[in-house]
Amino acid sequence: MTTTGRQRFSVRTGLVEASLNDGPYDGVPQHLASPLQAWVSSALHVNSSIEEETLAEAVSLRLRITVPPRYRAAQYLCSINDEVLLDTIDEILAVWSLVGRGDPRLVEELDFLLDQGGSAYCVSEQKSGLENRVVPAVREALNEAISQAAANHSAGSAAEHLAFAWKAAYGRQPDPERAYSEAIKAVESAGHSVIQPNHAKATLGTMLGEIGNARTKFSTVITTPAGKDPIAPIEGMMRTLWDGQTSRHGKKTATVPETLEAARAGVHLAAALVQLFSSGAVVRNP
Repeated sequence: MTTTGRQRFSVRTGLVEASLNDGPYDGVPQHLASPLQAWVSSALHVNSSIEEETLAEAVSLRLRITVPPRYRAAQYLCSINDEVLLDTIDEILAVWSLVGRGDPRLVEELDFLLDQGGSAYCVSEQKSGLENRVVPAVREALNEAISQAAANHSAGSAAEHLAFAWKAAYGRQPDPERAYSEAIKAVESAGHSVIQPNHAKATLGTMLGEIGNARTKFSTVITTPAGKDPIAPIEGMMRTLWDGQTSRHGKKTATVPETLEAARAGVHLAAALVQLFSSGAVVRNP
């Protein structure tokens, strides 16, 4: 479960600037350590009269953790921090799934904690362990697109817009409409100097119009078979992003805001386009 929240009060009132470092967090950030340790304690019934020491011992054995003599396994597992804490949680879920036991309420609580804490991880759909909320390679690709855009003066503010889009899509307080809007701005910034360098008020929509009216002006570094249109794949990606923004304009019918899933997909699509424009993979022919 991922909730759509709002900016914190101090940001909304202008007391502080919004931070881009708001997740997703790898490992166990400080603010999540105690809540996750408490979750492990509840899962192992450490403070209950009914102790599941067998479960704790199974988890310890599976992780090859040596429990010090003065501890019971359940007590020791609750004191662990960092990545091993995530390993412990993952194994508890795995053992529960293996033996057909577990507390659905605790599983839901865990997913809520990870989501609200901005963790890079979530409970798997099968409830049998943890998984990446966002695949690391995907995060690395997005960071590379941001770095490349930042290093390319002609990309304008594409890096900043893409970073804000990422935060709005995956940060502590997801904002789908902002994420999608910033994703489009990122592509507009990166593509401006290539598609419509002399149009001061160019938008993704006018850029698509320019491509449609003068296709032969553009090419890519990707080899295109004879008779094929080299700019068509880029145009298709741009069109998908542009047409997918449901909240861009108001009309007599109800405005439909972007879903969080659509916004996240839009951010990743924008990252690919920003990288293509910033790297010189898409060019305007002389």
